[in-house]
Amino acid sequence: MPPAVPRPRLRERRTWTEGEHGYLAELYDKITASTIATHEPILREPPDLDHTWWDGLSTALDAIAAVPSDRVAVRQEYLDRAMPQYLGIPIDTRVPAWTTAHGDLHWANLTGPTLTVLDWEGWGVAPAGYDAALLYSYSVLVPDTAAQVRHRIAHILDTPAGQFAELVVITELLQTITRGDNLDLEEPLRRRLSAITR
Repeated sequence: MPPAVPRPRLRERRTWTEGEHGYLAELYDKITASTIATHEPILREPPDLDHTWWDGLSTALDAIAAVPSDRVAVRQEYLDRAMPQYLGIPIDTRVPAWTTAHGDLHWANLTGPTLTVLDWEGWGVAPAGYDAALLYSYSVLVPDTAAQVRHRIAHILDTPAGQFAELVVITELLQTITRGDNLDLEEPLRRRLSAITR
């Protein structure tokens, strides 16, 4: 990752296999800054973040997207199966554009008031706009912050690829809801689904 992405320094990385299982261990610098959400990815209170934080996030997302990678964060095969099932509508599941993504960009993986992006084990190629769509979806219970996310990274979200990425994230979160997680996100996510597909 380029220096424009504020993240802990990777100190060591090891991979190994045992039988049919493969393992990866990564050791990063310890970060003492507080995450914006502490116990879950969902935002429940408005964070106090300045222009520098938001500008840094936008720059970081653009920088991450430009990194070439053969790692995979989201698979087309999953989308082909899951999107019609969980969205409940016929849908073209072909991804319009792929870029590199953090893959788990939510409020418990972001620090403030100084931005650091944590939790890097899942990064890889995903639908363009995936990180922005994920952060927005985890913000919907705090409408002012959700609006700020949309405004600050509109160049990602307010595009056809960004809207498709929102549908991908809504699919994933509706799947978690069927397992009993993120239940309070269901109603706002379904409203957003209706707005996108109208």
